[in-house]
Amino acid sequence: MEPVRFLGLSPLSWVVAIPALTTLGILFTPSAAKNAVRRIALAGMTLTFGIAIWILVQAAGDVGLDASARVLPRLAQKVEWVRELGISWNVGADGMGAAMVFLTSIVIFAGVLVSWSVEDRTKEFYLSLIALVTGVFGVFVSRDLFWFYFSYELAVIPMYLLIGIWGSTNKEYASMKLTLYLTTGAVCALVGLLMVYFRAWAFLKTPYPSFDLDYILMARDAGAFDATWRGMDFQVFAFPFLLFGFGAIAPMWPLHTWSPMGHAAAPSAASMLHAGVLMKLGSFAILRIAVPALPEGAVWWMPVVAVLCMFNILYGGLVAIAQKDMKFIVGYSSSSHMGYVLLGIASMTSLGINGAIFLMFAHGVMTALAFALIGFFYDQTHVRTIPDLGGMSHQIPFIGTAFVFMSMASAGVPGFANFASEVMVMFGAWQGGLKWQAVVAVLGIVPTGVYLLRAVKGAFFGPRNPRWDGLRDAVTPFQRLPFLFLISVLLLFGFWPRLLTDVIGESADELAGLLARAGGG
Repeated sequence: MEPVRFLGLSPLSWVVAIPALTTLGILFTPSAAKNAVRRIALAGMTLTFGIAIWILVQAAGDVGLDASARVLPRLAQKVEWVRELGISWNVGADGMGAAMVFLTSIVIFAGVLVSWSVEDRTKEFYLSLIALVTGVFGVFVSRDLFWFYFSYELAVIPMYLLIGIWGSTNKEYASMKLTLYLTTGAVCALVGLLMVYFRAWAFLKTPYPSFDLDYILMARDAGAFDATWRGMDFQVFAFPFLLFGFGAIAPMWPLHTWSPMGHAAAPSAASMLHAGVLMKLGSFAILRIAVPALPEGAVWWMPVVAVLCMFNILYGGLVAIAQKDMKFIVGYSSSSHMGYVLLGIASMTSLGINGAIFLMFAHGVMTALAFALIGFFYDQTHVRTIPDLGGMSHQIPFIGTAFVFMSMASAGVPGFANFASEVMVMFGAWQGGLKWQAVVAVLGIVPTGVYLLRAVKGAFFGPRNPRWDGLRDAVTPFQRLPFLFLISVLLLFGFWPRLLTDVIGESADELAGLLARAGGG
């Protein structure tokens, strides 16, 4: 089949190029032209959303076809950049990558709409926001380790500015802590990537090294990573650099403490991207690079992940119960739910990994909705603590109703995408022999229900609070659009999960099969 190109670029290249061009467009727009900045951002992200849908449809049509008839390679592109170092612009996506690109396009589209009221340094805000999402798209489509890491760093750096300039609640401390944790993790991951890169070159003895992921996998198949290093199995030694380096952004316990504070301090759209897609980069990197390159190391270390994820699930849930700040509740809730993602990966089963990727998608949409709703009333009240709120459904019934929908999704109520994905993870864990972890995952539902019901009741129900009589609800179609859009996505994939699970399934099957072979299964 002929490759799909438009003006010389594949659709996967355009997914990165359009946000980059949007950033340039905003950069050269006068700061005083705030509406022009907003429209440029919305136009760029709407176009990106359309391309992401098209890519997902291509991936869905690809399910069940033989390798020779697959469609997604038509969307890939590789252009040599620095031959001596083996760096190429190399983009490609399987079902997992297509799902994450679709998630990112959803969150940033809603984030741009939610940020329409930002008046303080509007140009710089949107510049940072779109630059961040450019990096996120780059991570999800890159098949070159250099560009993967470059995009990873590009996705992290603008968050420091977004929190430090437009944030609240101890924003300087939160932005610095986030940067230190994620930068340290990134350096740790870089060590692992370079170990794999040089080991592959030394073994294959090609004229030049290569950051191409296919080159790394070819070296793996040839036995490049089977040897020992100073008496220790190379894969067992190298894998934790990637696991904990990328795990810091997942966030994996005990490397999670930066995350809830970052959630609390960030402005609404930044919180949406932070929880919706930035936290997914770690789990994605583990599945995209660490597990395929070092499967025997993954099999050795996954029991450790299976233990740590229980702390994520229970510790995050219990700490969320103790919180009074709405953003901290969602922040610790996110750490808890990421434990389910890690559990699905640790199960090493196709069902569990499929559920983990699906939960990354569902949780990303749900948390984007949560932070958008909290930001809506915080912009008016400048209060997020439950004891200071109360009875707001009297004044803002639409936002209150949407918050109930969000809470139902987070709690895993049937009909929402979160329910299907969490059930898949639990059954996958049990199927993979992680019975105690599966029991913990079920018990984790209890604290989730407690903190969500307490938040809903304390903030939106009860007697009318005259203090908030001046609150304005989302009444226009434009104001309601991002909330209805996100709720619709959760319901669509909740009632029809196969729209996504079938797309993800082949990626999950391939990873589970690789781990089974590495473990001697």
